[in-house]
Amino acid sequence: MKSEKGQSLVEFALVVPILALLLFGIVDFGRIFHAYLTIDHAGREAARAASIGKSKTEVELVAVKSGSSINLTIGDVVVVPGASGSDAKITITYPIAPITPIIGTFFSEGFILIDTTVMRVE
Repeated sequence: MKSEKGQSLVEFALVVPILALLLFGIVDFGRIFHAYLTIDHAGREAARAASIGKSKTEVELVAVKSGSSINLTIGDVVVVPGASGSDAKITITYPIAPITPIIGTFFSEGFILIDTTVMRVE
């Protein structure tokens, strides 16, 4: 039987790119999931502020403060205030791009996360 000294090195070289892609895919999924949960939380906090009668600017600032971990800006937040007894609607749109090079080529435009929260104004 011939020597098999290089076999494990070749197998390792074949498996490492797949494992790296899987690892970076998990990291990208975690980033996108974190961003989604953050804009969901920011939308709820902004809707609570709108439901107690705060101004549109104050509601936008509440959303931006709640979304500070993903650098949410006022331009990402759309507030439709409601009168007493009607609904206030907060829509947050947040673009996020994958950091994994191979996944980034398939989704070069990135992802756009949208969260809409509606709450009754008291």
